[in-house]
Formats: sequence, C-alpha cells, structure tokens
Amino acid sequence: MTLPASTKSGCYVTNLPPAGTVLNCAGRSLNLGAPRVMGVLNITPDSFSDGGQLLDGGGIARDILCQRAEHMLNAGAALLDIGGESTRPGAVAVGEQEELDRVLGALAILRPRFDTIFSVDTSTPAVMTQAYRHGAGMINDVRALRRPGALEAAAATELPVCLMHMQGSPETMQCDPSYDDVTGNVCSFLRERVEACREHGISDERIVLDPGFGFGKTVEHNFKLLAELSQVVGMGYPVLAGLSRKSMIAGVLDRSVEHRMPASIGLAVIAAMKGARLIRVHDVSETFDALAMIGAMTGAMTGAMTGAMTGGLAVGATEQLDQ
Repeated sequence: MTLPASTKSGCYVTNLPPAGTVLNCAGRSLNLGAPRVMGVLNITPDSFSDGGQLLDGGGIARDILCQRAEHMLNAGAALLDIGGESTRPGAVAVGEQEELDRVLGALAILRPRFDTIFSVDTSTPAVMTQAYRHGAGMINDVRALRRPGALEAAAATELPVCLMHMQGSPETMQCDPSYDDVTGNVCSFLRERVEACREHGISDERIVLDPGFGFGKTVEHNFKLLAELSQVVGMGYPVLAGLSRKSMIAGVLDRSVEHRMPASIGLAVIAAMKGARLIRVHDVSETFDALAMIGAMTGAMTGAMTGAMTGGLAVGATEQLDQ
C-alpha cells in the first residue's frame, strides 16, 4: 500500500478547536472542550471485533455486559454506545424487533446500575424512539438518518445525533469504493445531511459528524481522510472518529483484529490532535491514557496543566444539567 504523502512525514499536531461545545444528552451535559472516549458495546453475534461476546444463548449475557460497562466507565469512558445491529462489511440488516430487544434489553440492564450517558448505535426509527423513552441520551446513526422516518424520529427525541458518512450499505460498501476526492465528497455528503436535519427541526447544537472510517473506503481513502480530518472539523460541528481495530490497520501492519490495539491508540491520538472530540473505541483504558497526554501537552502550552489533567479528561466527564 502507498500511503498519502501527508502521512509519510509522521504525525503532526494541529490546533484543537475552541473549547465550549456542550451536548445536552437528555438532561446530562457532555462537555466536548477536550476529546472524550466513547466505549463500544455491541449486542450482536457478528460485529467484526467483539461479536457474540455480550450474548448468551440468544439472550444478553447480563453479567458480562455489566462487567464490560463498569470496566469502561472506570477506565475513563464518558459515554457508552450500545448497538444491536452489526454494520461490519457484508453484514445483513436485522429485523426491527430483534434490534429493539437487544438495545432496550441492554438499556434495561445498564441504566439502573450506571450513572452515565448511553448512546444508541442505530438507523431504525422505532429503536430511536423507544431508546429515548428508555433513557438513551444520544443517537449514533451510520446511515445519517437516511432510513424512512429516521429524521422525524430523531427530531422528536430532541437528542444529539451523530451523522456518519457511508458509501453504499454494509452489504455492499467495500465493493470497490471510489471517490473523486474522498474528503471533499465526505464533507459534501455531511453538509447535505446537516441541511436535511435543519429542515426537520434538528438544530446545529444537536449535531455531531462522523467521516465514517472504514465505511465504503479503501485503506488509502481512510488514511487520506485522516490526514485531512481538519476539513471535517472545520465544518464547525463536533467530530466523532471511529478507528478502533479497523481493517485499515491490517492494510499497513497485517494484524488480526485482536492484535490491533496499539495501532488503534495511535490512530485515536492522531484523530484527537486533528480536532476529533469523540473517540469511539473498544480499548478504553489505553485510549484514555493516551488522550490524557494530549490534555497535559495542551495544558502545558496554555499554562493550565493541572486543569488539563484533572478536569479536561475527567473520568466519566458528564454532569447533570440544571433543571
């Protein structure tokens, strides 16, 4: 593989965007003044990295799920992202009721036990609606609210929504993806989805953008998009980066999924230094520690190192909004 020229010279630092963005996640505030870690909980049998680990005989493995959530929160996750449908390359969509059972079942187990924000990784309008009613604080949609009824459902919840770029669908997205200009095309798509959100009453303050690493992109596309991530950040919305354990790593290092953690941390650090504010990962503890070094460096540059280390990346960095 030939890497883009901008990645050959090594990792370089760009200024983080201004602090101050706070998402209202169903009454909880998520301060994105510094990068935050989002822990991944896949309630699926076939997700590419951890499929089946949280299921037991077709049902949810309650004890394992709680242990996983507790470990992630203790390690520094600011929120947990629950998914009931695999979107790995080649994945087939699950039925609505099955996805509801998985997502709502996980929320029913976790919400009484853990005082945190729960995001739901879904494209299904009914799941958005029911998850909101069961305490979800954010919608994370890999299809950017393109399923019929999704815009209306998301708007009605008043939750923050993450809009992700994907070329094609999970079934077809890795079948020879092509772009004239991958970063430009991604930004154009996201602008169109932002406008669709506005037309349906979803305000800019509720919008997060995800360039969709690994979703309808070659290894070269992914690394070019990462090198040019500041263009997505420059659109003026918080950016989520999901790079954890993805196949772009294997395109460089030929590592199996279970051996991609060090490279995943490297990618997370690059994304954060280029302005991403939410880093979606499987390996929370290691990623949190790496991002804390960015906070310390930024604090040293601004003369506020103590605040950067104790407040800028506080464990479970959420708080209840004044009611």
